Amino acid sequence: MTMHPDLAPCQSDILLELFLELDAVTPEGIRAQLVEGEIVVTTPPVGRHEHCLSRFTSRLVRQRYEFGISAHKGLVLPAHGPHPDNHVIPDLTVVGAREFRGTPPWWRPDEEIKLVVEVTGARPELDRIAKRHSYALGGIPSYLLIDRDRTTTTLFGEPQDDDYRKAHSVPFGKPLPLPAPFSFDLETTDFL
Repeated sequence: MTMHPDLAPCQSDILLELFLELDAVTPEGIRAQLVEGEIVVTTPPVGRHEHCLSRFTSRLVRQRYEFGISAHKGLVLPAHGPHPDNHVIPDLTVVGAREFRGTPPWWRPDEEIKLVVEVTGARPELDRIAKRHSYALGGIPSYLLIDRDRTTTTLFGEPQDDDYRKAHSVPFGKPLPLPAPFSFDLETTDFL
């Protein structure tokens, strides 16, 4: 379902209401997101997707154990034009010392979010374009994209308006330097 830019604001409200009602009827393991006026439904990820997330998580915890990590935390972020707010679910959300206990299912980001991580899935353009713009609009300081089709890992940083001013990409197998507050080189060999 896609919203067109010329739709009236009340139609945006209806779309948002329909999306929020999906939570009650979506089967376990199925994720629904609202990205730039489109309701996106995804099935549980395949093993290679989860493998990349597992490798990243183990490296982060080994290097910097003080961060909080949540798999599939719902974030409410700004959207372009007349669309309702984006409701996106990053594969991983990394925060400072904050605990996730007590946070609502859909959370508006704050300064505690340090990084979001996506591993490309069935619709990689969502991660490469729409979600990247949404994370930048929301002020997420760093976005790590593990692109399985292109076999690259890219770190986007310095959000400005609807995009990131910096991007550093390496092919799988090469280390990717992560800046402060992480301050270590992310090995990407296991993403192959």
